[in-house]
Amino acid sequence: MYQALLSGPDDFEGWRTAARRFASANVPAQDIDWRVEGQAASLLSFDEPPPPNTGGGFSVPRAFLNLAESAILHRDEQRFALLYELLLNVRQQPSRMDDQADPLMRRTDSLAKAVRRDMHKMRAFVRFREVDEGDRPRFVAWFEPDHHIVRANAGFFVRRFASMRWSILTPEISIHWDGEILSEGPGATRADAPAGDPVEEVWKSYYAATFNPARLKQRAMLSEMPKKYWRNLPEAALIPELVAGAQAREASMIATPPKVPARPGNVAVAWNALREEASACTRCPLYRDATQTVFGEGPLDARLVLVGEQPGDQEDLAGRPFVGPAGQLLDRALEEARIDRASVYVTNAVKHFKYEQRGKRRIHQTPETPEIQACRWWLDQELDRIRPRILVALGATAARAMLGKAVTISRTRGAPIPLDNGVEGWVTVHPSFLLRVPDEARKAAERARFVEELRNIGERVSALD
Repeated sequence: MYQALLSGPDDFEGWRTAARRFASANVPAQDIDWRVEGQAASLLSFDEPPPPNTGGGFSVPRAFLNLAESAILHRDEQRFALLYELLLNVRQQPSRMDDQADPLMRRTDSLAKAVRRDMHKMRAFVRFREVDEGDRPRFVAWFEPDHHIVRANAGFFVRRFASMRWSILTPEISIHWDGEILSEGPGATRADAPAGDPVEEVWKSYYAATFNPARLKQRAMLSEMPKKYWRNLPEAALIPELVAGAQAREASMIATPPKVPARPGNVAVAWNALREEASACTRCPLYRDATQTVFGEGPLDARLVLVGEQPGDQEDLAGRPFVGPAGQLLDRALEEARIDRASVYVTNAVKHFKYEQRGKRRIHQTPETPEIQACRWWLDQELDRIRPRILVALGATAARAMLGKAVTISRTRGAPIPLDNGVEGWVTVHPSFLLRVPDEARKAAERARFVEELRNIGERVSALD
């Protein structure tokens, strides 16, 4: 039995190099003893090179490498062997990557999904506490990952907190950023991390004030925020009491006439936290190929919210909605409709760019229903905080997200639609539709109709205020 020694439990490049060497020599999966430095070798293994390669090089689908990069971070001790066996199968039959009924493919995919969930949890539930270190403070967090994700996740925190000096302590490894260099250290214990800081009281006050008992779904809450993470979250201490009083508060809300609630002064802090959480979204597979999450943009007290379909190529690169050709057309149309663009909040039903690569070009693809449904959570969060008077769906995808079903634009546009949350909904075309109309006369007519609808909506917003 051959021995394959890896430098660490997350050593993907080491596994990839060894796997290619063994596969090129047609070494069967059962003849390799995969282990990490420090682990005892099998009694049957021997440290000799595999037979010489006589088959030349080979390639595998990029989807396999993406899957392997995630699955190899799992704690399953058989993951290296499983991935090697899958590599042999895919090398012989690349279509195996698309066979979700294949037991090996299904098991490997489940490992990768568990890892991606764990990475998302780390990004969502790491809470930094300030530690005084003289002139420059350091922010320290404690986290207990389920899998070997810390190094793979480090880049996210470097990008998000580039100007901070921070440390993330975990039981197996710690990572430190001094503003310029990322370094690693040994594992730590919870006692090595600070217990709290003054900012937490502000956050807890806001969390309690915005807790909505009418939206309480305990099973969904525990799925998204398992109890193992509660010890690291300052707001989690409030959850049992808030849940216990949810029924009484809901009855009180129903009995109280609706009114526009006062906005807490620290709403911007919570909003930035929401944007940060969205930046790590993995609710659907679109995040894998997109450059970044493109969240909404505009005033948080906007009376008018415009919802498009998804980011385009330029939006995906810029990280901002409606900055490409369709966005420029929308800006001009709003100006003609006498709507102040700076007073409008713009967002998309789907926050990641879905496309097909054709050479150097990325061609837009329409999001499918599961992708729209997965991203609906973020849209709900935006609307819950902004509480607009009017919500405008630009195009069929946005209309589906707003209404929860497919509709025909020509039958629903131009008239108000009462929504369940008390907001008034409108449907119209997406600006990109106007860019695609080939006939100039029809394009001019469609654009004039679009501007007129925006003007009517703007007048409606003024009438409702």
